[in-house]
Amino acid sequence: MPVPPWLESLLSTAFFTVCRTHGDAARGECNMYCLDCKGDAFCFYCRSSKHKDHQVIQIRRSSYHDVVRVSEIQKVLDISGVQTYVINSARVLFLNERPQPKSGKGVAHICEICGRSLLDPFRFCSLGCKLVGVRRNGNASFSLEAKNEVLMDRTRKEGMSKEEEEEEEEELREGSQQDIYLPTPPPPPSNARRRKGTPHRAPFGS
Repeated sequence: MPVPPWLESLLSTAFFTVCRTHGDAARGECNMYCLDCKGDAFCFYCRSSKHKDHQVIQIRRSSYHDVVRVSEIQKVLDISGVQTYVINSARVLFLNERPQPKSGKGVAHICEICGRSLLDPFRFCSLGCKLVGVRRNGNASFSLEAKNEVLMDRTRKEGMSKEEEEEEEEELREGSQQDIYLPTPPPPPSNARRRKGTPHRAPFGS
């Protein structure tokens, strides 16, 4: 499953509206999203009453744009390739792309989809741009299973000693050579001479 069924709904949801039920309460703004229900945003009090045992993430704001903490979203989504930022001592990433003037010269890293300048060598500026990249190119994924397989293989290789790596490479090399050809013994020389036996003298007459 390259794209979770709730991701598109999350990216198109309007957050930080006033809850219709708890609008007068101190925490009545709708900044929660349920991954199980895939519905509208809701407030802190709605979570306690309607989504108690569900997978819920909290959306925050930075410069009027929606962000989510990496510690929350990485539990349910592979966010590799997406630029992250540290805001208020928490590492976050943006849900959707943000408008930006055309990047000038000297920009080292840009988003593959929208062209926004990035601080670090990442591929995407937001989850929304990664979603476009997954569907357009197919060379990225949101699946945690695929990411875990890559990490396990990398960990296995890093845990191997240098001697074990050399032995593994040698075995692969020998195996490939055996598949290509099998050595045959050289033919005997055609002009080989036979070795004469020990001569025997004829007996003397009496």
